[in-house]
Amino acid sequence: MSTALSAVVLGASGSVGNAIIRELLRSGAFGRIVTLTRASQPDQLAAAQAAQVELREVIVPTMTADRLQSATVEAVRAIAVTGDGDVVGLSVLGVGAATAKLTIDQHRAVDVQLNVAFALGLAASGRVRHLALMSAVGADASASTEGSGAAGSARYNRVKGEAEAGVMAAGLPIVSIFRPSLIIGSQHTPWLLEKVMLMFTFVTPAKFRSISVAQIAKAMVATSRRTPTASAIYHYTEMMALNRNVSGSVA
Repeated sequence: MSTALSAVVLGASGSVGNAIIRELLRSGAFGRIVTLTRASQPDQLAAAQAAQVELREVIVPTMTADRLQSATVEAVRAIAVTGDGDVVGLSVLGVGAATAKLTIDQHRAVDVQLNVAFALGLAASGRVRHLALMSAVGADASASTEGSGAAGSARYNRVKGEAEAGVMAAGLPIVSIFRPSLIIGSQHTPWLLEKVMLMFTFVTPAKFRSISVAQIAKAMVATSRRTPTASAIYHYTEMMALNRNVSGSVA
């Protein structure tokens, strides 16, 4: 399989981010991966070496929007020096379970400002047409700003919706937005909640069904391997359809 594709990943140190790196390596479609992260991830470097895939870490210890945007542009342009082929972006960056402890502006500083900075950097590089962004089910830029900010609350949905809107306006031709509900295998999801939610899957509306970190990663990488013709939002049903298509094509 061709390895002309290159991927630039934001949020690689988290549970879904690690799954993204594993899936990029497993797919065999990516010859180069660049991660933008606050600290090195030795396990990812070792896995890439074993898979004979070039993985380069761009360390941004103080990740402000300006620094991240500049680092993103430089990272993509560096790829242009080492090889041809399409470059895609993937972001799974988010605060995680700590949103209830933050003010809305603190939450926005990560989920909105950093994701938008990443998208702006990708667009400014002139090499990237597609970004796959993980958001959350219920994202709504018009939701109330009141409340605790905990996952699933109106304020949480407001911030996620603002992140989506900002990224969509950054200038990239195509943005694929992934909206999972409860994430199985995430370090932020209590194991007991995972078990309980799985027991009620048959009565849960499809878009609110639990989904694993591996299933999210597989769906996001699927759109990265073959860029969609238009921007779109993917909930549980659409993500699982992408996964079935990938499995079918492999078979």
